[in-house]
Amino acid sequence: MAKASIFAALPLTNFETPSLLLSKRTRVKNTSIISLKETHFLRQTRGIGSVSCSSVTEEASCFKDPKELQVRTLTWNWKGYSIRYQCAGTSGPALVLVHGFGANSDHWRKNTPILGKSHRVYSIDLIGYGYSDKPNPREFGGKPFYTFETWGEQLNDFCLEVVKDEAFFICNSIGGVAGLQAAVMKPEICRGLMLINISLRMLHITKQPVIGRPFIRAFQNLLRNTPVGKLFFKTIATPETVKSILCQCYHDSSQVTDELVEAILRPGLEPGAVDVFLEFICYSGGPLPEDLLPLVKCPVLIAWGEKDPWEPIELGRVYSKFDAVEDFVVLPEAGHCPQDEKPEIVNPLIESFVARH
Repeated sequence: MAKASIFAALPLTNFETPSLLLSKRTRVKNTSIISLKETHFLRQTRGIGSVSCSSVTEEASCFKDPKELQVRTLTWNWKGYSIRYQCAGTSGPALVLVHGFGANSDHWRKNTPILGKSHRVYSIDLIGYGYSDKPNPREFGGKPFYTFETWGEQLNDFCLEVVKDEAFFICNSIGGVAGLQAAVMKPEICRGLMLINISLRMLHITKQPVIGRPFIRAFQNLLRNTPVGKLFFKTIATPETVKSILCQCYHDSSQVTDELVEAILRPGLEPGAVDVFLEFICYSGGPLPEDLLPLVKCPVLIAWGEKDPWEPIELGRVYSKFDAVEDFVVLPEAGHCPQDEKPEIVNPLIESFVARH
């Protein structure tokens, strides 16, 4: 089905953007690295102006810089569940920003107001995370609920019902797998995918030694079905532990502020969050990125923080070999969450990718 059959044509901003990326032909021997100088040059050539935004907020924006575009916080009813999302901008291509494990739409707080100056930006809390509803996984009769299929369906329905347009999915960590799943399920919705340090899913059952798989299942059952799991969650759901974990995955620990710790921790203390946490860390099945990439029909850009201690860049490079992947971009001096740690690099990279498509 052609994309135009569902959505009206969406005009791209008319400007030339210097390419910072290597073509498919040259990527075999080289890898793109974005420098701060190139980022500044890109911003100067873009000439981005501000866009006014009418206020229909349910919650006040937490951004303090009056020069930034206002970010609205709204809720969407999806299958009877309340889903929080944030949005900015009234014109340009639509972007849907998808967070990673344990995070929420606040993890895009340095991206949403900037990108909203020339795009329609939506950052969403996946069901089970942030301030979206957290239905108890035991309510589904033993059928897994917190899966990439669920989140993929959520993203596609969000585009149909809220965005009302096709969109680019800009994703971090496990959000990348959710974005891939959405693009495979309804290819007419996704105009392009940017995968930022996509999760390798190293705990997937197929990536574990055969001899150890029974022990992994036993440990997962222990966490999910006994008080051990809730005790484990209680030990990590503290400001000190959350800050320690974030300092591990951020290369520049000075970026791990009290504001960031609170943004990650507070929704994790809501009723139901512990059950979602335990359900997902015991989710060792489902698709892998390498399963989904061959099925994607839209252009894909992969960006990787070179200092990611959780998803090593050496393992991530193999994804550049898939036909859908146009470029693999190294983000210097960045860890697992470059969109928050290095927004001055990531935001122009997003703008460049969207402008080319």
